[in-house]
Formats: sequence, C-alpha cells, structure tokens
Amino acid sequence: MTKILFVPADGPPLDVTTANDLLGEAWGVEAELVAVPVERLADGFLDLSTRLAGEVIQKFTNYRIRLAFIGDISARLEASHSLRDFVYESNKGQQVWFLNDRAALDTRLAAEG
Repeated sequence: MTKILFVPADGPPLDVTTANDLLGEAWGVEAELVAVPVERLADGFLDLSTRLAGEVIQKFTNYRIRLAFIGDISARLEASHSLRDFVYESNKGQQVWFLNDRAALDTRLAAEG
C-alpha cells in the first residue's frame, strides 16, 4: 500500500520554495506520494512557459517522491495544447499524475497492485 501525504486545499501556493517544505513533510511521514489539490498551485504553475511545474516536479523526482495533482484543470487543458500533451504524457508514467479527484487516485493506485 502506497503511503500518501494529502496536502490540504488551504495553505501557501505550491512553488519551488514551498516544494521544499512539502518534501520535508513527506519525508517526515515517510510518504511515497504527495497529493496536491490544484487550488494550491502557484500562479503560472500550469503555464509551462514559466517552467515552474518542471522545477517543482524535478525536485520531487530527484527525491523519488511521486506527485498527484488532484482537481479539474479541463479549462486549462482546452486552452493549451502543450499542457494537454504534458498532462497526457505525465499520466502515462508513474511519477506524476494529474487526476480529477481522489477516486481517480484510488483507481490508479489500485491498478498498480
């Protein structure tokens, strides 16, 4: 069973600096995956030209802690072909997922066995 740190919807926006805090918290509870509500994403996070998402994801990848972004980003996906491609490719892997809700996370984890 995967140990998950569920980040509350209220709190500081996820950016490069606060990613360090979340990594520390995940290590403290020995979490293998951090589930972040999309409400917590910093301004510009889903705009790939800012490179913010890439920097945050890279930090988690370096420490082998998986990420799941939970929430509806369909409007953003419709507006950006590159974001749509990024999310599609991310969801094909095991390190980073963009999921609509916790039930989708549960389904993905159950499929892993």
